Amino acid sequence: HWVVMKAEKTVDHDDALKTALIEGARLIDVRAPIEFTSTQIPGSLNHPILSTEERSEVGTCYKQQGAAAATQLGHQLVSGAVKSERVLAWINAIEQQGASMLFCARGGQRSQIACEWLAEQGYQLPRVEGGYKRIRQLLMAETTLLQPDQLLVLGGSTGVGKTVFLLEDSAFIDLEGLANHRGSAFGASVSPQPAQSSFENSLAIALMQWRDAGPETLLLEDEGRLIGRLQVPPTLQGAMKQAPLVVLEANLETRIEHIYQEYIVHQLQAFNKAAGSEGFHRFSEYLVGALSKIHKRLGGDRYRMCEQQMRSALIAHSAGDPEQHKEWISLLLTDYYDPMYTHQLSKKEDRMIFKGDTTAVRGFLAAYRRNRRTQ
Repeated sequence: HWVVMKAEKTVDHDDALKTALIEGARLIDVRAPIEFTSTQIPGSLNHPILSTEERSEVGTCYKQQGAAAATQLGHQLVSGAVKSERVLAWINAIEQQGASMLFCARGGQRSQIACEWLAEQGYQLPRVEGGYKRIRQLLMAETTLLQPDQLLVLGGSTGVGKTVFLLEDSAFIDLEGLANHRGSAFGASVSPQPAQSSFENSLAIALMQWRDAGPETLLLEDEGRLIGRLQVPPTLQGAMKQAPLVVLEANLETRIEHIYQEYIVHQLQAFNKAAGSEGFHRFSEYLVGALSKIHKRLGGDRYRMCEQQMRSALIAHSAGDPEQHKEWISLLLTDYYDPMYTHQLSKKEDRMIFKGDTTAVRGFLAAYRRNRRTQ
C-alpha cells in the first residue's frame, strides 16, 4: 500500500503562495490531464501521477470497494517502469524548468505520494496544502479587490490601435491577450480560447503582479461582458463601468490600415503557420464566417454588399493583390462599427476625462499618473 508520510514540507500560508505566483514560480500539477485541460494555473507543468484513464479506474474502485481497495489499485497501476517514468518527469521539471512546488486537486494523497517518491530520490519539494482548490480560491478573491479609482479604461473606435497602445503602456493588463480573442466578431485566434477558469486564474495573477509592482494606475481596454466566449469577472466589470474613460482617436485611413494589418496580414500569417498549404483556405473561411456572425445586425443589403466585396478581395488576394480588403474594411467601419461605437460612447460621456491621438493620450496618462502619485 502507498504510505503517506507526515514530515513533508507544505506551502500552507497564503502570503508564501501569493509570492510564488507573483514571481512566476513553476508548479508541478500532478492532476490527470483531463483535470489540467479543464482548468489550470498559468505556468504550471502537468506531469500527472495518474493518467486520465487510471484516475477513472481508481475513482470507480473507490466508489465500489472503498478507499483501501482504490489505494491498492493505484499502487498496481503506477509501479515499476511506470512509476520510474513519472518520477523522472518530476525530476526533469525541477532540474530543467525550475519547478519549486507541487500540487494536486485538494492537497490529498496524490500530491503527498508524489512528494514521497521524490524524497526517495533525494528531492524535497514542498506541496501546496489544499491543492488546486486552495490556489483557485486565493486567485478568485484577488479579482474582487480592484476599485474604480485604481484604474483607467481605454476606449476608442474600432481600428484606432487600442491594443498596440496598451501593450506599450507602463501599467496595463491585456484582457484580450489573456482571453486569446480580440473581442469583436473577427476577433477569434487560430488557437482556441482557454477555459473560463484558466482565464480568470491568469487575470488574477496579472492583478497580483500589478499590485505588487506599485501599484501604478492600471490601464485596461474598454471591454463588454464577453471577450469571445469568455466572461470578464462581474466584479471587474463593475469596476470598469465606474472607472474614468480615456478615448483614443485616429483618422479613418489609419484605422483601415490597423485593421488590414491585424485581421488580414497577421491573421493570414497565423493561419499559414498553423495549417500550411490549407492556410489561405482556412483564412478565407474565417473571414466569411466572422462576417456572417453580424449578418442580422448589418441588415440584408449591407451584408450582401460587404460579403461581395470580401469575396472579390479574397479572389484578388489569392492572385497576389491583398489591398482590395480595404474596401470592405472601410464599409464595415463607416456603416457598422462607427455608428455602433458612437451610440455606446454617448452612454459613457459622464466618465470621459480625455480624448486625443496617441501622442496626446500618452502625455495625458503620464500627467494623470504623476498627479495620482503625489496626492
